Amino acid sequence: MSQTASTFTRADVASALPPQRTPYLLTPAQGEAARTLLSYVLELPLPGPDTQLLAVVVAIRAARGGVANLTGTDLAALRLGDPAAAVAALRTLGWQIDPALLDGDPAVPVSVSVPDLGRGADRPLPFGKLMRTRVSGWTMRTLNAKPVKKLPPAARLAALLLAAHSTAERLGQVPASFPGACRAAMADLESKGFIVDVTGDRFRLATQVGHLAGMRPLTEDERAMLPPDALTEPQKPVSSRFHIEDHDWSRWKDSVTPALRRHVEAVENCPLCSLARDRVAQAFLLPPCPPPRLYPRTMEAYGPWKAAHPDRGPQAAAFTVSFREKHGHGPSFHQLREGLGWELPRGLQVFVVRRLLANQWLTSTGQVPWTLRPGPAAEAQGIALPSVRGQVQFSHR
Repeated sequence: MSQTASTFTRADVASALPPQRTPYLLTPAQGEAARTLLSYVLELPLPGPDTQLLAVVVAIRAARGGVANLTGTDLAALRLGDPAAAVAALRTLGWQIDPALLDGDPAVPVSVSVPDLGRGADRPLPFGKLMRTRVSGWTMRTLNAKPVKKLPPAARLAALLLAAHSTAERLGQVPASFPGACRAAMADLESKGFIVDVTGDRFRLATQVGHLAGMRPLTEDERAMLPPDALTEPQKPVSSRFHIEDHDWSRWKDSVTPALRRHVEAVENCPLCSLARDRVAQAFLLPPCPPPRLYPRTMEAYGPWKAAHPDRGPQAAAFTVSFREKHGHGPSFHQLREGLGWELPRGLQVFVVRRLLANQWLTSTGQVPWTLRPGPAAEAQGIALPSVRGQVQFSHR
């Protein structure tokens, strides 16, 4: 007997319906907060993905008051290669971690104090209660996503960064701060089906994890469904505590030389860097941060690193040429390090670039950011910008 509409099973009806989309975990502001969290951790002088992944989990839990609760079970779930070494590295930053986290009852919460995150209004992760809860939930859901949860720390950290920098269409661009170990782990994420359509620095989140995307507009339905306190979360980018109004920013750009304005807008509008406007304005308007203090261990680390990178000068100069061709402006110190795969703590990173500047492998336009380019030593070896004959100098009025 042929099947009629009255004999259709519930499974038949379900299969005819369009697949239900999993709701996004983050609003646009919460996605920006997730990127702020990741940027904060990547800027810490930590040795590698094991410690960075642990720092992400601790930092988001401690974001509100500077204190996090962590269990030995939480630590084990991160599948770190050397948990004791990761804990020791965080302690060098002044993070106070009870030894019971490693050798106590794994089910009993242990207090972890992060002094920098408990500094009141000046704390680097200024999240409200809802913001912190949502970003913490997104972090754990991403780390426990089926394609990710059994991968090594570098791949899991990469998954957080790639999801945070993906759009509603699941399209993403590898961020400039992407660690070298995470870049190497992208192949694992692709083979496990977390990302697809990988072409250079561009990728797409797989459909099954598209709800983890952190860069998208807020829909009217979502806005209507949010509780009142969620709508009071800051909608401007929170990646920087610096903020400038549109008219003040425009007035400043009108006051500078045409050459400097072109450079500023090349950085501001760069589709590859995708930097928040306030972050760009802060870099140009405020005095540069003083270089990090050079500890003895930093100087001791430079010698072996230098010996292991004999071609650092030509490589750095060539990278600035390639970077400028793609972006229309020079790289920052951080972008230079990441682009060359130099996994360096911030203090050593700054020292390395300053040595390259002193030895004339690189040059820059005074204190103007994003102006690194080949210096005289590189030009003598034929590594130069196409426009080096008419080198542009930028200056404030």
